[in-house]
Amino acid sequence: MLKSPPRPQRHQSRADPLARPTLRCHHDGVERVEITDLIAEHPVRRDDVANRLRASGQERAARLVEALPASDGVLDAEHCRALMRRIHAELQRLAEEFQLARRVAEDVATITRASPVARLIDVGCGAGHVLRSLARSNALPGVELVATDLNSDLVEMGRELARLDNCRVRFEVADALDVAADGPPTILMSTGLLHHLSPDRLASFMAKHEQRPVLAFLHYDPEPGWLTSLGSFVFHLTRMREPISRHDGNLSMRRAYPAERLRAIAARSAPSFSTVCVGGQSPLRVWRPLIGVRRC
Repeated sequence: MLKSPPRPQRHQSRADPLARPTLRCHHDGVERVEITDLIAEHPVRRDDVANRLRASGQERAARLVEALPASDGVLDAEHCRALMRRIHAELQRLAEEFQLARRVAEDVATITRASPVARLIDVGCGAGHVLRSLARSNALPGVELVATDLNSDLVEMGRELARLDNCRVRFEVADALDVAADGPPTILMSTGLLHHLSPDRLASFMAKHEQRPVLAFLHYDPEPGWLTSLGSFVFHLTRMREPISRHDGNLSMRRAYPAERLRAIAARSAPSFSTVCVGGQSPLRVWRPLIGVRRC
C-alpha cells in the first residue's frame, strides 16, 4: 500500500512571529525615529539630529529640527525643555480623549480580583497624566501609585501638576524596573512606550518583568494599520498644535508592533506570565494593552 508523501512543513516565518521581519518604518535600512527621542537629552548638536533624520528619509522632520534655536550648533536646552513640556501637555489631551485612565483602572481591577497588588508603577510616565487621573478619582483605593521616568524635567512637571491637583502620586527619576525590584506585589504599566524599543530592547525589557515582586503588567500601545494611521492623522491635525507633536504622533502609530509580535516576544522573554494582546484595529480601542499575569 502506497503511503501519502509527507506534508511539507510551513516556512518558519509563517509559524513563528519572531522570525518575521519587524513591521516598522525604515528607509534604506535605517529606522525612522521620533524627533523627541533625539532632542530629550542635552547637549545635542542640531546638525547631528537633522542628519540622523535625513538618513532615514525624514526630510520634513529634519527641517523642523533646523528651525529650533541653537547656539554654536547646539540646540538651546531651555527651549527644548519648554517644547517637551508643551508636547507632553498635548499627550495628556490624547490620553483624555481615549480615556486611558478609565481603561487602566478597569484592567487593574480585573487583575486584582484574582491577585491582590499593593503598587502600580508607570514606566516612562512623562508628566504622569494617567496616574494623576487615577489618584483624583480614587479609582484604585489602597494601591500605591508610583510614576517613573528617566527625564528629570518631565518628572518635575508631573510633580508640579500633582501638587496642584493634590494627588497621592509619588514621582521618581528612576528606571521603573529597578524600583519594582524591591517592595510589595506590583503591576507595571506603560502607555506609548513599547514602540520606542527595538526588538532586542523590547525582549530585554520584558525579561526584567520576571523579578518576583512583579505580579502583572499592562503595556498600552497602538495596533498599526491603515485605520489607525488615518485616525491618527485626523486627530493630530485637529487636536495638536505643535508641529513636532503631529510628526511624532503619526509616526508612532506606524512604528508600533502588531499584537501577534508583542505576544510572541513577551511569551518568550517573560515565560512566567500568561500573556494576552488582542489584535485588530478599532476606533474604540486604539490603545490596546499587552497584558501579562504571573502564573501561580
